[in-house]
Amino acid sequence: MSAIILESSLVHYEALGRGKPLLFLHDWLGSWRYWVPTMVDMSSSYRAYALDFWGFGDSDKVAGRYSIAGYVNQLELFMDQMGIGQVPIIGHGLGGIVGMYFAQDHPDRVEQLMMVSTPMTGNDIARSLSGFNGGENPAKVILGRKLKSYEEVDIEAAKTDGNAVVQSVKSVLSQNLLKALQELDLPVLLACGQEDPIIQVPGEDVLEELDYNVYSFFFETAQHYPMLEETSKFNRLLRDFLINKDNWDAIEIKDEWRRRVR
Repeated sequence: MSAIILESSLVHYEALGRGKPLLFLHDWLGSWRYWVPTMVDMSSSYRAYALDFWGFGDSDKVAGRYSIAGYVNQLELFMDQMGIGQVPIIGHGLGGIVGMYFAQDHPDRVEQLMMVSTPMTGNDIARSLSGFNGGENPAKVILGRKLKSYEEVDIEAAKTDGNAVVQSVKSVLSQNLLKALQELDLPVLLACGQEDPIIQVPGEDVLEELDYNVYSFFFETAQHYPMLEETSKFNRLLRDFLINKDNWDAIEIKDEWRRRVR
């Protein structure tokens, strides 16, 4: 286990591979661990990092920092201490939102952004998550029978501070997520599981409001964890996105992409 101290509190992270840095940010329901299959795949070409937000996984429980602003600050401190200047960010759910606001605040430090299963509005978050009132093992309570079971998620579920889920979701509900996304001037990829019961897939009305730099991809049979449900396709999509950020027509699975151009 690797860890650093940020603002007098422990932050757990893991890193695999050598090369250009690549940063993975986790969701409300899990920790760094479910990124392992993708990190292993990317480690042949990249130095892949994944950290646990405050209150998740093996990072310290610091109640005063359970907000989007708190996690954006944590990410900035982490990158500074690890010597990471500019990096592509892959964020899932909560991680996608944190990555988006970090890119808004620090556009010179984010090269590309992939947002996976990330809500575009507060109303896109299922009531099972937005209405969670706290307690132990929030992933088990919220997921219930709605999702397939994954060991990478289940292992970490009991470590989560329920208040971290409650407070961070509340801070999201007060944000204009779509407006923040519209203001980004960098390549953005939205990746969604078509069958996700936790985060609603953005509709045509939302996608039409996005600018030329935002692309979308729907995994037709996936739910909330496309990186675990369709691992090979997810990894290929990510690798193509990273390599072809300035040449979208060269992407091998371009026929499966839904390109949004205004």
